[in-house]
Amino acid sequence: MRIAVFVACLLMSGGAMADTVKLHAAGSLKAALTQVARDFEAAAGHKVETAFGPSGLLRQRIEKGEPAEVFASANMKHPKTLEKAGKAGPVRMFARNKLCAIAQPGVRVSTDTLLDVLLDPKVTVGTSTPKADPSGDYAWQLFAKADKVSPGAKQVLDGKAVKLTGGPTSKKAPKGRNQYGWVMENKRADVFLTYCTNAVLAKKEVQGLQIIAVPDALSVGADYGITLVTGASTAAAKLADHILGPDGQKVLSRFGFDAPEE
Repeated sequence: MRIAVFVACLLMSGGAMADTVKLHAAGSLKAALTQVARDFEAAAGHKVETAFGPSGLLRQRIEKGEPAEVFASANMKHPKTLEKAGKAGPVRMFARNKLCAIAQPGVRVSTDTLLDVLLDPKVTVGTSTPKADPSGDYAWQLFAKADKVSPGAKQVLDGKAVKLTGGPTSKKAPKGRNQYGWVMENKRADVFLTYCTNAVLAKKEVQGLQIIAVPDALSVGADYGITLVTGASTAAAKLADHILGPDGQKVLSRFGFDAPEE
């Protein structure tokens, strides 16, 4: 069923076989899909050329004509926008994630006290950039949920949150560094809201960082969508199917992503 959907899209677009597949994917997928791409190259004999970044900015690049074949987004909205515009085929959910908080070693915080800490005027709250990066959009969804728990919280958090990553002018970490570990290492935020998978990678790089689970009342899930850009090759359809298939899903699971909902 997976490959049938993508091949149908491929046939409508008139794509041809190519030796190199162009994969555009959300930055939070970099570690996992880099491994998936290597596995695919070994199994299928096709080279994969990757471009990772904020999903919203990648979508804009594709809209402007940047060559791309497979688009793996950290939300469903951006690939569906391309589909609606006739620039991509059907969108499938291929992974799920959720928000966690990363806190500096000296911050006294737990799941139960997270909202109080976020609202503390002395605490700097870091997020990614809404619209450009779905992680920022998910943070603002958390703020909206916070308002139901503590009326007025959304306005406070909206006013104090510092958009440190994911925007067109955001400072980027040095090559080889985790963006969120680098931000926290440089003390640019006391608490940062990001995907749990990013939090795990950041903690591996920066000793002492705390990962705080978001309480159920504030919990925000992230659905990741994949599509083939119009004109994609047969090899690109095979890569998309590999990501959706058991081998790709095993790698995503190993990096902390949850399986898509059936």
